Amino acid sequence: MKFIYYSVNNRIGTITLNRPEKRNALSYEVVAELKEAFTKAEEDDQVKVIILKANGEAFCAGADLEYLQQLQKFSYEENLNDSNHLKELFLQIYTHSKVVIAQVQGHALAGGCGLATVCDFVFAVPEAKFGYTEVKIGFIPAIVMVFLLRKIGEGKAKELLLSGELFSAENVKQLGLINQVVAPEKLEIEVEAFAKKLVESNSTQSMKLTKQMISKVQSLSVEDALQYAAEMNAHARGTDDCKKGIAAFLNKEKIRW
Repeated sequence: MKFIYYSVNNRIGTITLNRPEKRNALSYEVVAELKEAFTKAEEDDQVKVIILKANGEAFCAGADLEYLQQLQKFSYEENLNDSNHLKELFLQIYTHSKVVIAQVQGHALAGGCGLATVCDFVFAVPEAKFGYTEVKIGFIPAIVMVFLLRKIGEGKAKELLLSGELFSAENVKQLGLINQVVAPEKLEIEVEAFAKKLVESNSTQSMKLTKQMISKVQSLSVEDALQYAAEMNAHARGTDDCKKGIAAFLNKEKIRW
């Protein structure tokens, strides 16, 4: 791949944006390579947790504006195909069977902020700015809105989406958009330590099923959600991981996942 690095170490898959000269902006090709990398991680039995990171000063500056300008010459159908391309990436990350941790070392703006939003956990440096600036250039934060509303609720989402302002890492942590603010010199160490903890402490099967349920239950009625939850509860009891975990607990043995 030209714009993305993919590596695996100690059951942690790392996907790295490597287009620093363009502030890791999202072009059609970059999105395609990200989709390819996440598919590879999905199919890789050696990967249990994924870290999404970037090289350069910015995590991701959003859509490549030169590319957006080219899209203005496209037909509605062509633009819809391109929009679906990005939608598929965000949905792929959000519904990925493996936990995805964003390691944000610089600004995450517009679509780049969206990229962080769809990850399960976000660690960022204090200097990083977050924001959906689309309304300032006559565009709209359409696709990511669906995920942001789920993550932080309508009131907080409006503050981000309608203002178009940039917010500090500490500000968006208070809004619930990110999980941890970490000093630059400790960012990689903290993220890797957290990923390692998930790898060693948690069942792969359990994390997968829990992610699946989080994605699905929010679109169901209370009755349907509870029925689905009861079915998943019954299913989980029969899994190998549950049997292994309960046996180890009862025998006072350390569980090795």
